[in-house]
Parts: sequence; C-alpha cells; structure tokens
Amino acid sequence: MLEVLAILSAAAAGGLRLALPLLLIGLLQGEQLWSQVPLVRHFSPYWVVGVLTAWSFLEIFLAGNVWGYRLIILVQLCFSPLVGALLGMTVATATDTPQWLIGTLSGLFAFVLQLVQVGWFYRLGKLPRWVIVGQDILCMLLILFALKAPKQGGLIALLLLWLAVRSAKDWQQRYRRSRHRRRSS
Repeated sequence: MLEVLAILSAAAAGGLRLALPLLLIGLLQGEQLWSQVPLVRHFSPYWVVGVLTAWSFLEIFLAGNVWGYRLIILVQLCFSPLVGALLGMTVATATDTPQWLIGTLSGLFAFVLQLVQVGWFYRLGKLPRWVIVGQDILCMLLILFALKAPKQGGLIALLLLWLAVRSAKDWQQRYRRSRHRRRSS
C-alpha cells in the first residue's frame, strides 16, 4: 500500500510541473542520477540536467506573462502524461504490477491534475505568482514524500485528486446554470 501512495505522490508531482520533479528525482539518486528513470536513462546526464534546468527556469519566468503561461500550459498538458508515467514507474521498484499499468495510471493521474490546472487558468485568467510558487514547493514536497514518506505524499496526492473532482463538479454545475439561464432568456 505504501508503494501505491508513493506512486500517486510522484504522479501528482508530474501533474503539477514537468521538469522540476524529474530534476529532483535525478539529483536525489546521487551518483546514479537517472539510471532508475525509464527513457531518460538513455540520454547523457549532462544533457538531461541542462534541459530539465532550462525548462524549470522557463516555467518560472514565463509564468509572469499571460502568453508565456499559455505556452507553458500547452506544453505541460501535452507532456504531463509522459512525465507522470516516468515518475510513477521510477518510484515503483518493488511491485509485481506490470510497469505499463503503473505508467498508464500514473500518466492519467498527472493528466487529470494538469487538466484541472488548465481549467483554473481559463476560469481565473492569470494565476497569481504565489500560486505558482506554491505549486513549485508542493511539487518538490511530493517528490520528497514519494521517496522518503510515501504515506504523507500519497495522502496529499489523494487530496489533490479530491480537489480536482470538486473543481470539475463545480464547473459542471456552473455550466448547467448558465445554460439554463440562456434558455430562460
């Protein structure tokens, strides 16, 4: 059960950010770097560090501009299932569950969280800077918890899933009310 919670925690981190959780997983593995991460282990560690660091900085600095944030959200929406799958498979080392199943479920979980972020972006316009910094901190905590305290990380991931479901339900109710008002008018 702890491994499932660790997988959820890592996948949730992949649903919040792309490069930061992968960078943190690699750096926390010490000299092995990305030897445990599928797909990434085939590339030179120097290139991986450079690309992940550059994208992490782009996620931070482009978030201040509305068009930059739209670009970031589009890229995150496309690649969050892949990053979530990679992170989930990396954390799941001692399970008998097939890797493809872990990757699929982790990728879907990351995609759902990313879809909710897109929904909040289009609902609120530009997200405040403190929310973006909070996402980065939460992303780092989720990776640390996935590796060191899976119970706490999994509970945070389940809380994020609950918030995602509540948000989707709220948006659906608002849509139905607005559609009902248009018909009444």
